[in-house]
Amino acid sequence: MSGTLRIELVDDHEVVRQGLKSLLDAESDLKVVGEAGSVEEAIRRVGFDEPHVVILDVRLPDGSGVEACREIRSRWPDVRVLMLTSFADDEALFASILAGASGYVLKQIKGSDLIESVRKVGRGESLLDPEMTDRVFRRIRGEDTDDPLLARLSKQERKILDYIAEGMTNRQISESMFLAEKTVKNYVSNVLAKLEMSRRSEAAAYAARLQAEKEHRYPPEQWPS
Repeated sequence: MSGTLRIELVDDHEVVRQGLKSLLDAESDLKVVGEAGSVEEAIRRVGFDEPHVVILDVRLPDGSGVEACREIRSRWPDVRVLMLTSFADDEALFASILAGASGYVLKQIKGSDLIESVRKVGRGESLLDPEMTDRVFRRIRGEDTDDPLLARLSKQERKILDYIAEGMTNRQISESMFLAEKTVKNYVSNVLAKLEMSRRSEAAAYAARLQAEKEHRYPPEQWPS
């Protein structure tokens, strides 16, 4: 982006906004054009101030900065959002990625690094680690888990486990996956060995527990459409 980068600051602490404003306005190519201390005010000010980049606190008094990010990106797709927080929180990071944020930085960041981060976001670059972004979408698809046993399974073996959890026989699995029954039998043996289990019923109960935990942690109604 050529010219001066217009920035909106959103944080409920005035002293934080003042510090950020002094830091950013000292740069010839950066200009703070507005400030807000709440979700409601942030959305109103962004529409009025027309910034290129919004530096947005994750936690605000009247709601989540992630919700504000989603609303801002929905109304003004060209506006970039850089999430700012005091705490390293994987869940907040995941939610920020889904909300359309271009970056996520801690308030402990060095001033020079923050300035460079703002410039990168203003140029349309993403500060998000591609591996982390990929993890987010694997989790949404149910392909990622913190469970060390499940992590041992290949994608094909996880599919076999799902079928086992549904109570399907080897023949039924072979028909569903277009595999030879002997191949499925070998897959099932591998799954049980990697899960350190001896019976299909154990694997089925294990898969059901993981599914219940996933649905509790990531209820679909909270996912953005």
